[in-house]
Amino acid sequence: MATRKEIGEKIKLARKNLGYTQKNVSEKSGVNKTTISEIENGHFTGSFDLFEKVLSCVDLQFEVVPKKHTLPQWDEIELLFREN
Repeated sequence: MATRKEIGEKIKLARKNLGYTQKNVSEKSGVNKTTISEIENGHFTGSFDLFEKVLSCVDLQFEVVPKKHTLPQWDEIELLFREN
């Protein structure tokens, strides 16, 4: 799963690739410029609706995918079960 910071970086890159400023995105999406900055910096914890508005403005969308499960490396297993 992508972190808020990773999502924000993708939004920022998409915005810049379109030649938009944060002010342009704010005007097009109706989302406050400060909120867009928070999203791009990975600090936004507000509504999904605002995320969707910003994503749509920069031609992105959220995608739900099955969760990936990873197994620990052998060395990590040994450390977990090692007796002291």
